[in-house]
Amino acid sequence: KIFSLSCQNKDFSCPTGWASFSYRMEDFISAVKQVEDEDPGSEPLAVLKRLRRAAEVNDPFIQYFLFSDLSGVPELAANLSDYIRKAVHHRVTEDAKEEGVVLTPDGTTVALRPLLLGIEAGLLAKTRGRVRGLYQLALARDLGLSLRQSPTVTRRLGPDGCWDNLSSPQVFTLSDSPSLLTTAQVNGGMDGVVLGLEVSDKSRRPLKLSNLLTEYYCHQLEGKGLDTAPRLISRRRRENFKRLGVPLLLTRQVVKSVQLQQSLTGQSNMERKEKKELMREVKEGMKEFVHMYMDCPPIVTRCMWGAKPYIGTPTNLALPLSFMFIHHTSTPSQPCLTFEQCSADMRSMQRFHQEDRGWDDIGYSFVAGSDGNIYEGRGWYWQGAHTLGYNSVGYGVSFIGDYSSVLPSQHAMELVRDQLASCAVGGGRLIPTFTLMGHRQVVNTACPGDALYSEIKTWKHFGSYGKSLRCTTRTEKV
Repeated sequence: KIFSLSCQNKDFSCPTGWASFSYRMEDFISAVKQVEDEDPGSEPLAVLKRLRRAAEVNDPFIQYFLFSDLSGVPELAANLSDYIRKAVHHRVTEDAKEEGVVLTPDGTTVALRPLLLGIEAGLLAKTRGRVRGLYQLALARDLGLSLRQSPTVTRRLGPDGCWDNLSSPQVFTLSDSPSLLTTAQVNGGMDGVVLGLEVSDKSRRPLKLSNLLTEYYCHQLEGKGLDTAPRLISRRRRENFKRLGVPLLLTRQVVKSVQLQQSLTGQSNMERKEKKELMREVKEGMKEFVHMYMDCPPIVTRCMWGAKPYIGTPTNLALPLSFMFIHHTSTPSQPCLTFEQCSADMRSMQRFHQEDRGWDDIGYSFVAGSDGNIYEGRGWYWQGAHTLGYNSVGYGVSFIGDYSSVLPSQHAMELVRDQLASCAVGGGRLIPTFTLMGHRQVVNTACPGDALYSEIKTWKHFGSYGKSLRCTTRTEKV
C-alpha cells in the first residue's frame, strides 16, 4: 500500500481509500498530492519541477523552453521518487511494452511526460494564448520524429494497446508494431496543449496541480452525459483540441522543432531545399494525424472492454461498404455514463449474442456509449450479425439504451452521425455517398426505436429501401 487516493471530492468519480501500486491516473494524482503535502505552500510550478527531477526529464530541448536548472530542486522520498520515475519516464521496449503511461477513468491511456511539460509551459506563460514552447514540448517534437519519412519505419502514428488489468494496471502492451509516436503519447500531448493553454490565463491558474488533474480526469457524468458536462474534461479531449484549429499551426511548430533539435545537437542548419522537403513530409503526415486523432472518435478496443474471443473464423468485409444501419440495444435499456458501465454492457451483450443467440460474437460493428466513447464490436473488417441479410454490405452501429420514446444524448449522436461516419469515409471503409438506414427499414423490428428512428430520418445520409440495396443471402454467417 503506497498512495492514498486524492479524488475524494463528491463531484468526482475516483474511488477513495488506499490503492496498491498501479498505473492508474488516480494513483498518479495521489502521488502528486503527496509531493504537495510535503511542502504545503508549494506552487504548481515547484511541484512540476520536483516531478521532472524525479523522472529525469530535463534534456537540452526541454531546458531551451523551460529555463530549468533542476540541481537545486529538492529530491523526493525514495519510494515516491521511484514511482514517479516509472510513471513519467516514457519508452517502448523491444517486446512492445509501453512505459510512462497511465490509464485514465474515461478508459484512455495517457503518456504523462507530454502532459506535464505542456502544463509547465502554460504556467510559465506571461501572455494568455502565446505560450513559449507549448506545442513543441507537448507534441511537436515527437510528431517531428514520427512524421519524417524513413524506409525503416512501417507506420508513422499509433498504435493503441491494452492493459494487463484494468483495476490495478501494471503493464501496457501495444496492439501492433509501434511507431515513433503512440496513441498514448498523442493523448498526453493533446491534454498538455489543452491544459497548458488553460493555465496560461492567470485568472485560471490552479492552486494545486492535483486539483487541476482531478477536475480534468475524474469528473462524473450525470444523466445527460456530455451534453451537460463541463468543457474542460478529458472526455472532450479531441473536440477541445480540434477547436483550437491547430493543424496549420502544429505543422509549422513540428518543422521548427526539427530545426531546433538539429541545432541543439550541433548539426548544421538546413538548406532551403531540405527545409522545403521537410515541410512537404510534415504536411503529408499531418493529414494522417488529423484523420486518426481529430476526425475519428475515440474507439475503445475489444481488449479494453474485455471481449471474449470470436468463435471460429471471422468473415472479412469487402471494403468500402455502401451502408450504415442504425440500432438501439433495447436491453440494456439505460444509457451508460462510465467506461466501466459501458464495458460491462458490452460484455453482457456479447454473452447474450454468443450464448443465447448462438452467434460467433457480439453482432454489432460498433456501439455508442453515452460516456463519450465508441466501442469496437466486430469492427471495421469483420462481417457483423446486426441486420439479417445485409451484413456484408454495411456496418451495424447501435446506441446503448432503449430509444423508443427518448433520444440518446446529442453528443452520442454526433459521435456516430459526424465523427464515426467521417472516419469511415476518410479511411476508405464507407463510400462517400453511403446510405444510412434504420434497422426496421430492412428487417421486421421496432429497432432502433420510434424516437431514434424519427431523428435519423433528418440525418444527411438517410435513405429509404430501394434498388441500391440488394439482399445478399438469408443464410449468411452470424
